[in-house]
Amino acid sequence: MDLHVVAPLPSPAERAAVDALLDPVLGPATTWSGGARAIGADGRAARGGHAARARRDLLLPALHALMDRVGWISPPGLGYVARRLTVPPAEAYGVATFYALFSTTERPAAVIHACDDIACRDAGGETLCADLERRLGPAGHPAPGAPATWLRSPCLGRCELAPAALVTVAGEQPRAVELAPADAANVRAAVEGNPTRSAPLAASLPQLGTPGRRITGRIGVVDPASLADYRAHGGYRALARVLAIGPEQTIAEVTASGLVGRGGAAFPTGRKWAAVAAQPARPRYVVCNADESEPGTFKDRVVMEGDPFALVEAMTIEGIAVGAETGYLYLRGEYPLAEARLRHAIAEAESAGLLGPAILGTEHAFRIELRRGAGAYICGEETALLGSIEGRRGEPRNKPPFPVEVGLFGKPTAINNVETLVNLPLILADDGAAEAYAQIGTPGSRGPKLFCLSGAVARPGVYEVDFGVTLGELLALAGGVPEGRSLRTILLGGAAGVFVGPDALGMPLTLEGARAAGATLGSGVVMAFDEQADLAGTLRRIAAFFRDESCGQCVPCRVGTVRQEELLARLERTVAAGGMPDAGQLGLLRELGQAMRDASICGLGQTASSAIESALRIPGLVAG
Repeated sequence: MDLHVVAPLPSPAERAAVDALLDPVLGPATTWSGGARAIGADGRAARGGHAARARRDLLLPALHALMDRVGWISPPGLGYVARRLTVPPAEAYGVATFYALFSTTERPAAVIHACDDIACRDAGGETLCADLERRLGPAGHPAPGAPATWLRSPCLGRCELAPAALVTVAGEQPRAVELAPADAANVRAAVEGNPTRSAPLAASLPQLGTPGRRITGRIGVVDPASLADYRAHGGYRALARVLAIGPEQTIAEVTASGLVGRGGAAFPTGRKWAAVAAQPARPRYVVCNADESEPGTFKDRVVMEGDPFALVEAMTIEGIAVGAETGYLYLRGEYPLAEARLRHAIAEAESAGLLGPAILGTEHAFRIELRRGAGAYICGEETALLGSIEGRRGEPRNKPPFPVEVGLFGKPTAINNVETLVNLPLILADDGAAEAYAQIGTPGSRGPKLFCLSGAVARPGVYEVDFGVTLGELLALAGGVPEGRSLRTILLGGAAGVFVGPDALGMPLTLEGARAAGATLGSGVVMAFDEQADLAGTLRRIAAFFRDESCGQCVPCRVGTVRQEELLARLERTVAAGGMPDAGQLGLLRELGQAMRDASICGLGQTASSAIESALRIPGLVAG
């Protein structure tokens, strides 16, 4: 017997946005009439049940569809998504409120996300925020009749062109525009839909046109929208060879190359693949972590925008190697240009038979689904990322089991970041390429490496070097500190990294060199600060970043990041009053950091105090 339960009606625009996404997968929704929704006697909505629950991974895309179309997630819109996917409404609300790019309160269609993070705050970001407040009202509270609202944002991945802003405009044809450098004039032009100036590629890749580049060699040379151009410059040669030599030999060559993860953990890539390939469970999955959210990091963005087919080819190679037929590319939501180019590259590869049920006429099948993140730094942690793809809050899981055994949807999963994957065409294109790759760099750190230089350097941007160059040599490539200023400190690895002094310029940029110096290369951040920098404010911003980005799941991180920020505020007041940091307060700060390192579930809490403690160890850095 069918019952009728009264439920709030979504607007026609909300329903159209959700149906356009879900109908091709779940079939058309039952017709609404009289303000009611047909519900079966078992409590399941029509076109729901097991089929809908099995596609809970479409929850984030459905919420993005609402945001893109109407600019916010209304209770009726959220309820409609929950019913169509048979997700408990409370869980759907928990997901919608977890991510910073989603809003469950009504706001203007145009939203300006102004970066006030480490690189931008000292490069005019605070001036931009003050101007937006004068024109539009306080952050998140638009003045009556204002054409837009604005929000303070953590790092937008445009540090080389700071200050940065992201402007999103919801509507029939939603659009998102990254602006860097941002000022009042180009922000206003983006809101009004007028063309805005864009920085030349050389501003993000200063080595453009120089020979010897491997990972970034095609950027600026090939048309990122042309599959033919990519293939004319060596693209898909590696995939063809992988199809010829088979998965076992592919994994053996990746292992022999010495390639390790470039996201910070530096785990051997070949070992990870071999572990997944050895699992008896099916299906297996491949996941590309393109949620590049570490403050100061932008290398993956430059690669995805400039050479998107390389990432598509690399994911396909990984899928064939580990025996996966589906790959998920999890892209941070603040990268609209990268998203557009990657979607185009995936579609072009499918049309050419380079993705799909029979790749290049072989028995190998592989497809890629792109999933857009929604503003959560924690989703850069691999298990939190898996939960986000599955349609849940981005909360890390306890390990073991590791994703190679129990990963996406509970199945064996290989997860690698963008920079790691785009090394594969170098390693697998020809016979002997893996051995040649292993000769680059040092015995403990093999291959080329991308670094993101920002802050007080003459030519910020992405730099490709071989492992083993010194920190000083890398800074010299970027022109060093602008003339007339002096180097005060360098942040390595981003907000989760460490500060080092000018005495570290001779440090070799290798995994072993960084460990010996008590530092980390992390995700490749190298942010320089001169004598004019507000380092106390920078530390306060780092503490606020971790407080905001903690998922709140475990007490050491949820409480520890708040207490850390409070302790820093006390220290800053002490120094501002002309005093010296109290030994008791410094000791408490160290104890707090140790507690977070020992007891936090994931790397966010474990590294939340790293940069702050390292800064306080450098004599005179903050108080001097």
